[in-house]
Amino acid sequence: MDGTRDSVLRQVALELLAEVGYDRLTIDAVAARARAGKPTIYRRWPGKAELVVDALNSLKGASTVPATGSLREDLYAVAASLTDKEGRFGTRLTVGMLNALTRDAELREVFEEKFVLPRLGVFRAVFDRAVARGEMSSAHDLDLLARLLPAFALQQLVVTGEMPTPAFARTIMDQILYPLATAPAANGDRGSGPTTASSRTADPEKAPAGEDTP
Repeated sequence: MDGTRDSVLRQVALELLAEVGYDRLTIDAVAARARAGKPTIYRRWPGKAELVVDALNSLKGASTVPATGSLREDLYAVAASLTDKEGRFGTRLTVGMLNALTRDAELREVFEEKFVLPRLGVFRAVFDRAVARGEMSSAHDLDLLARLLPAFALQQLVVTGEMPTPAFARTIMDQILYPLATAPAANGDRGSGPTTASSRTADPEKAPAGEDTP
């Protein structure tokens, strides 16, 4: 199948997703609107989930790792690339996916593998480079940090009905993600940090050896 036909089918899938949501979107409807045969679609995509997620990827563009040499500037670049550029259309697309993702295990698996993980990988690469430069501790949970912006984006959509703007994402980077990433890791070795007088147990039965208990 030529690239032009691929693009038409992806665009039709996105239009139907925005109009009727994922659950009511069918391959028959895509074929009819695109004036294509179903066998043509199935030769390119195994099923509806793969077609829709591929269409979303084509809309959002390839995930690229910024290389500004600065964690803060890298985060700004990621925020600009991930925030919604499609206005109300992008919002309708996201809403059209949400309900289905909670119920459809096949869609959830394809969406996680083909859409979510590549974008989380960008965050992880940014953090790994920052660790290598000494800008942040490797003891942080980097995978958890990578999921913060998507979590705030979803919360913004639920509360306001709109996808986050680049300005909103930049605020999240400035006030939450960057400070967390660059803060000293609490118990970076997960509990083997030095014991201080303030952290020592007050239980007399656990007093250090050589000290008399009252």
